[in-house]
Amino acid sequence: MSDGDNIPQHALERLKGLRSAGNPDGVFTSDFSVNEFLLVRKAGFEPIGLCVGSCIYHLGVQYGRWTKNEELTTISQAMYHARELAMSRMRSEAADMGADGIVGVRLEVKRLEWDEHVLEFVAIGTGVVHAQGHQGFKGVNGQPFTSDLSGQDFWTLLHAGYRPLEMVMGSCVYHVAHRGIFSAMANSMRNVELTNFSQALYDAREIAMERMQDEAHRAGAEGVVGVDLHEGNHGWGSHVIEFFAIGTAVKPIGTEIDPATIPDPQLVLSVNT
Repeated sequence: MSDGDNIPQHALERLKGLRSAGNPDGVFTSDFSVNEFLLVRKAGFEPIGLCVGSCIYHLGVQYGRWTKNEELTTISQAMYHARELAMSRMRSEAADMGADGIVGVRLEVKRLEWDEHVLEFVAIGTGVVHAQGHQGFKGVNGQPFTSDLSGQDFWTLLHAGYRPLEMVMGSCVYHVAHRGIFSAMANSMRNVELTNFSQALYDAREIAMERMQDEAHRAGAEGVVGVDLHEGNHGWGSHVIEFFAIGTAVKPIGTEIDPATIPDPQLVLSVNT
């Protein structure tokens, strides 16, 4: 399995049993709540099935210089590539089931006990199709769109005249320089900003955000909604941190709607515990 075009045989068998125009006796599967399911239906779409992509990835070793703030580019590229493999495999499942897009995508990273340098990347969401067969909701290059929007947010976005294009992301793994012993001792009893650390984290966040923004620009999006900026360390030890920015790139369905005519969003409260 080397790319997003290879789907395991068991996945292909599962896809055959999903409900579709050619298989009206099949069943759909989704991770929608009841509210999400109904609002996606109300938006004119039908759920088809869960789409899953997985990638087990071994990350190479790269060390940062003790006293230097710098991006660990080898690990940054590995984290991005592994996520993209998982996303492309999920998108391949969506294409095989005839979906126009994927709603409610979750992208997770898990450490595995086999090896401290091995991580699993999993992408999962619900494939949907336009109930009337409208082809104008496809994503970039005619591929199924991807979106981490909930069913409620998906309905609200379409109701306001916008559509999702694809999930866009940016990653930056960064080494934060250590303080010298004399600097640490000099500031040990003072209230003082550690400017070296502040600048390092500021730079790393900006790199991740810039890369996400560049993906949206190349996708032809007007903007990105639902941006989430994660900070984490995946077992790399102290002074190494990843900033990961992700969101859904969107554009108007047709001519941009006058803001004054956009319906007010409706508040949905869950009573589940």
